[in-house]
This record gives sequence, structure tokens and C-alpha cells, in this order.
Amino acid sequence: MAVPFRRTSKTKKRMRRTHLKRNVGTLTTCPNCGATIQPHRACMACGFYKGEKVVEPRNKTKNAE
Repeated sequence: MAVPFRRTSKTKKRMRRTHLKRNVGTLTTCPNCGATIQPHRACMACGFYKGEKVVEPRNKTKNAE
């Protein structure tokens, strides 16, 4: 098995790993209720997408009956 002749420096190691960082996802506000949502997805707080109600909103409590 091959063994490196010289040790990899901190700079070279970090330059190689620069693309391995995580990106923060984009967030927007719902124009209907103002909740924070991901773009191009229905709002789970009010159930609207592009001005139309497409899903039923999630309830805060599980057993509201």
C-alpha cells in the first residue's frame, strides 16, 4: 500500500475540503399568513400555495376533539 512521501499541510487539506461545507437553505415568508416556509412549497400553517388553498393546515394539538 502506498504511503505519502510528505505530510499534507493544513492549507492543502483545507483547500481540498472547501466544498464539503453545508449550505443554509433559502426561506421565504408566506404571503397569506406570514409564516416562514421554503420557496415553491405549500404553507403548512395555512395550507395556501400561490393564493389557492391546496392542503389542510396542520393542527397544533393532536387530539382536538
